[in-house]
Amino acid sequence: MRHAIALSALGLGTTSPNPPVGCVILDQHGAVVGAGFHRRKGEPHAEAHALNAAGGAARGGTAVVTLEPCNHVGVTPACRQELINAGVSRVVIAVMDPTSRGEGGASILAAAGVEVENGVLRDEALTVLEPWLTATQRRRPYLTWAFAADSRHRTAAEKRLLRDLCATADLVIADNTLHEGIPGGHADAHFALPGAAEIDGGLSRWQSAAHEVGVRSMLVVGHEHAAALRPHLHAVDEIVIAVPRTDPSRALDVVQPDLMPIGFRLVEVAADAESVRLQLRRLGA
Repeated sequence: MRHAIALSALGLGTTSPNPPVGCVILDQHGAVVGAGFHRRKGEPHAEAHALNAAGGAARGGTAVVTLEPCNHVGVTPACRQELINAGVSRVVIAVMDPTSRGEGGASILAAAGVEVENGVLRDEALTVLEPWLTATQRRRPYLTWAFAADSRHRTAAEKRLLRDLCATADLVIADNTLHEGIPGGHADAHFALPGAAEIDGGLSRWQSAAHEVGVRSMLVVGHEHAAALRPHLHAVDEIVIAVPRTDPSRALDVVQPDLMPIGFRLVEVAADAESVRLQLRRLGA
């Protein structure tokens, strides 16, 4: 499953409005014979890529997938049917899909005699799937706000944040401009930019419009957006703060109490030679 989770992350920034999913196929003896991930809507899903790589070795084997195989025919065939047709005997799932049509892919697989196990490494799979799930459930993109704490070196620090984080998001707002996190990464037929970067004039309305055109995750970079975002932290899911390595005498100037807003928890601390990066996530997310 960790192999499948790692594969699923390769679809971050390009799959929306579809979820980033990874799949690994094991043969009857437990050997890996196929693997794949979903790249973008309109292209084969993770299961199809993995089954194609496995070929006949999938029969009687196990499919390990990060999200419940889909149960509907859309741009591509239903994944649960492709697994049944391939003759797999067991499907292991990390996260159940809240958007499943009808009974759900897992139920159809079980009804066809396939052994199904779910909830395997669910929390680990959510490190990739959580933004998509949050966006799906709340009908707005998962919003990450990244900024530098120190005004003296803010421009350089925020450029590094933009460089390091942009590829994980569908949409990026930086320097009051809006662009895809990975330029040209999404399928044009299923994704569009939602107009100008107007988060200062009604964040919730703007997020709803972005969701309608396929955006499931967005990154806002810059301390200058504090006036627009701090009053609406209920619509912010993650905060990333770059704190510079500095002289101890300046610590009070740089690390202010409001860097840790109420309603968020610290989930990760990363460090490099120039700064410490704090990652906070909204409670309940």
